[in-house]
Amino acid sequence: MDEVQLVICRQAYATQMLAKMGITVDERLREAFATVRREDFLDPPPWRTPNGRGYQELASTDPVVLYQDILIALQKERQVNNGSPSLHALGLHWLAPKPGETACHVGAGGGYYTAMLSHLVGADGHVTAVEYDRELAVRAEANLASYGNVELVCGNGLRWPKAPVDAIYVNFAVHRPAETWIDNLAVGGRLIFPLCAPDIDVNDDIRLRSARGGFFLIRRTPEDYRVRYLSPAFFVWGLAASGALETYKALDVTFRRGGMEKVTRLRWRAPKQEDEWYSEEDWGLL
Repeated sequence: MDEVQLVICRQAYATQMLAKMGITVDERLREAFATVRREDFLDPPPWRTPNGRGYQELASTDPVVLYQDILIALQKERQVNNGSPSLHALGLHWLAPKPGETACHVGAGGGYYTAMLSHLVGADGHVTAVEYDRELAVRAEANLASYGNVELVCGNGLRWPKAPVDAIYVNFAVHRPAETWIDNLAVGGRLIFPLCAPDIDVNDDIRLRSARGGFFLIRRTPEDYRVRYLSPAFFVWGLAASGALETYKALDVTFRRGGMEKVTRLRWRAPKQEDEWYSEEDWGLL
């Protein structure tokens, strides 16, 4: 397929990904999905997509096949993928990066959604992209070389950002928000992260991916932290994330019980309150 046809295909893809998530008005996000070339952030074909039993090769090497709502392998041995476009359309819509803002993309992978953040904050904004895996970080840095407002860091995403930012977008599963994310969220800033319970086998060993969880939006106000549950979310487990087995199991039970759509606030370094949806000693959701 020639580039003119691909441009048309990307336009349709952008409209479909937003429409699938019920996003009726977000022209800047639609433009980002229509503009950023997904093939530039993947290995050369053949491309592979999960099929429930492992990975299968896409039958075509035409980039047009990439413009649908599928996962594409980045590191299939670790089950790391270029994630679901519709899920990221939802996340980026609610993150709502504005021109001139500062953003931190934690878990940048190959850089595809970093490039969208770059597009959304514009030339006057700045994106710090953090990737823990060195191989992926090298690939992302090369993929993002033409994006002048992006800085790529190979490091532990639980320790970034280092200074207050307007938007933090986390793309790996964790059992709690990192202190750095909450403490360095500017007033008016937004954090989206996948709060998840890890998949645990019969020997109580943690598998690569989360068992169940959800995308949560946290918005910092001058007085507190407001929370909104966005959708179910399943991500690869954060390599640097670690907690007690009892905590993982308690979070799993909480998700099984449901009710996350009623969560409205984050308790942070404050005494526990009654009727919290999920509680730990130093934080909770209510």
